Amino acid sequence: MTRDSIDLNADLGEGFGRWTLTDDEQLLSVVTSANVACGFHAGDAATMRRVCELAAERGVRIGAQVSYRDLAGFGRRAMDVPAAELAAEVAYQIGALEVFARAAGSKVAYVKPHGALYNRVVHDEEQAAAVVDGVLLASAGGPGAGLPVLGLPGSRLHRAAEKAGLPVVGEAFGDRAYRADGTLLPRGQEGAVVTDPAEVVERSVSMARFGVVTSHCGESVAVRARSLCLHGDTPGAVDLARRVRAQLEASGARVEAFA
Repeated sequence: MTRDSIDLNADLGEGFGRWTLTDDEQLLSVVTSANVACGFHAGDAATMRRVCELAAERGVRIGAQVSYRDLAGFGRRAMDVPAAELAAEVAYQIGALEVFARAAGSKVAYVKPHGALYNRVVHDEEQAAAVVDGVLLASAGGPGAGLPVLGLPGSRLHRAAEKAGLPVVGEAFGDRAYRADGTLLPRGQEGAVVTDPAEVVERSVSMARFGVVTSHCGESVAVRARSLCLHGDTPGAVDLARRVRAQLEASGARVEAFA
């Protein structure tokens, strides 16, 4: 079945102090949703404020990209965090970003885990439930009420979110290799990151329009995604994002934020 619309999201605000990683301003001219780092794997107060202001000006949806507390490892190191502590830290990150989103005239519109946490909650029921508990905890103060959870289709995270009554949004990755079961090939394995721009564009269109991608083993894998991630820390990320969006639109897809 051909799909008519797709959301484009990117991980933004991934700097800290004088150090910057992502070209936030340029990427915000391409994407429809911004996953803003909330200070645990990257980002700081000034960066969050700036990205929220830019996103609000351009009508880009703001999402809280929550992570394990791991600045040194960019949130990509495996960590064992007690469930209650993780739930509190997820809520803390959502609340911090909400301050700046509201000040910019917008709001936090969804939540997406980052890095090691993203991969962990694909399979780990306890950690997935803790992330959902954090989203619900944030709702006690307002911003987390009914927030959609962006993540890998079929993940434990999505099951926990649906059980709690939260909307879920399936996500796909044009620049990451897939295993036959629809999960991502770990970054530590050869070929996990797709670097050929033409291949990234082709895979992105295939997933967005037709819901299918070829795994690293050569098998066709069904991908039920409403949002496509364009990594902001990839070399040449802005040009690649523009190429992906242009080809999506040329194929007949509407590029728009998920409902």
